[in-house]
Amino acid sequence: MPALIPIRRTLALVLAMACAGASAQQEPPPAEAGGALHAGNPVFPGCYADPEGIVIGDRYWIYPTWSAPYDEQTFFDAFSSPDLVAWTRHPRILDREAVSWARRAMWAPAIVPRDGRYYLFFAANDIQSNAEIGGIGVAVADDPAGPFRDLLGEPLIGKIHNGAQPIDQFVFRDVDGQYYMYYGGWSHANVVRLKDDFTGLEPFADGTIFKEITPEGYVEGPFMFRRDGRYYLMWSEGGWGRPDYSVAYAIADAPTGPFERVGKVLEQDPEVATGAGHHSVIHVPGDDAWYIVYHRRPLGETAANHRVVSIDRMRFDADGRILPVTLTHRGVARHPLRSDEAAGAVR
Repeated sequence: MPALIPIRRTLALVLAMACAGASAQQEPPPAEAGGALHAGNPVFPGCYADPEGIVIGDRYWIYPTWSAPYDEQTFFDAFSSPDLVAWTRHPRILDREAVSWARRAMWAPAIVPRDGRYYLFFAANDIQSNAEIGGIGVAVADDPAGPFRDLLGEPLIGKIHNGAQPIDQFVFRDVDGQYYMYYGGWSHANVVRLKDDFTGLEPFADGTIFKEITPEGYVEGPFMFRRDGRYYLMWSEGGWGRPDYSVAYAIADAPTGPFERVGKVLEQDPEVATGAGHHSVIHVPGDDAWYIVYHRRPLGETAANHRVVSIDRMRFDADGRILPVTLTHRGVARHPLRSDEAAGAVR
């Protein structure tokens, strides 16, 4: 049986490079030597990018961008798994027809479970000025697989503030229950406070609505998590279509910073893949398993939109610094969620 693994991996790569989409259900890979199961990278076929990974209930979920020319990026698929190995595709959980103001370039979904409903934040239209309609919107559904419907009928953030293009949003819930949204392209990052019902923004104590937090080297794709009382801001550097796309991070004592760059933790490996960036992080509740979910470009592939979703382990040293991530073809080991882990799956 181990001889089948390279064949499976080659098939997945061929499908991914061809942007062929994914089947409704991927079968788990065969048992490897020693009986361990590993997901393999990419974790599912098809060209996808900007993945947000999260634990919701007893399943892992990934919400990515459909990686295609901008005019074809008019919908989102989602993927779910009980164990990080077998993934089910949930097609078109949100598409342009459900968002009256969206035309194209629907990017980087960010999911937030709250009070039995699911809120999907997304960017659309790739606006280049305040004269255009587009920016960051929010949709809502009663199920993490959708269907989602537009919550506001207009963008939540539809203008350029502090030089930050309104894209690449991520929503973070702090320990006090306050929701923050981090976002921004064009090498500028903002943080805003969200209203409890996600219908608008609230000012900070100083009256500011859009607080710029741009760390050194920042380009796009912010992500925030909290560990051992400290706040980790991560982001992408370089150009999304280039081999040197990468991920760096900073640590702060508050969700609004200040954020001083520590260094890179994810970048290309000329033996494995290039363009590794625009990531998210999954922390399994109840243990110290951390996973980085990201997109990368297969070796030899030069088409900008031929990006695939991969998962590798993320580890910390004794001082809480993130260790450089090792890119793998093997992927992560099978990790079914226990009932106590699922019960703790709250962002």
